[in-house]
Amino acid sequence: MKYNKALLAVTSLIITLLSGCASSPSHLIIAPELTSPSTVQQVKKQASLNIIDMRIANHVVQILRDGEAATLFSAQERLEDIIKHSLSKRWQQQGLLIQASAVNSINIEIEKALINITQEMMSYQAKSEIRLKVSINNGHQTLTSTFKNNGASNGPFKADIAVLERNFNQRLTNLLQQILINEKINDFLK
Repeated sequence: MKYNKALLAVTSLIITLLSGCASSPSHLIIAPELTSPSTVQQVKKQASLNIIDMRIANHVVQILRDGEAATLFSAQERLEDIIKHSLSKRWQQQGLLIQASAVNSINIEIEKALINITQEMMSYQAKSEIRLKVSINNGHQTLTSTFKNNGASNGPFKADIAVLERNFNQRLTNLLQQILINEKINDFLK
């Protein structure tokens, strides 16, 4: 009996120390890094850019523990603002003029952007999905494409929010680069 109590006390102490060593951030820093040079040039083309967040909730990380309320983490800035800033900057570098009164309109809907973590006592499983729907109207026709990126990981102990943040940024960067270099999108703009 004493052995069981001692073992339980040591196990509880280890879990407390492991979970209390680092304070968890309250928000994630979402900052896609679109650094690869693009050969696409949009000479004398203009477009308006609208980003709409279609998600029911705005958190990007959800940690589920059996019998407890979910722990949620949102992005430090609004996700639609981050995406709009990143794409505007790169498209302008390609020569596309972003302005509200343009004939071309680019509308991007954030359909999903979530890392779902199932946290067990000594392990976790993480599944992530980012899905963006891009609709472009050039005044005559509309082109719609969906871009998505899924991933899964697992590990011992507690999920590391910093690692999840880095993975989310990499996935978002990948999706935004796919949009920027997509031939159909670039050819569709008048």
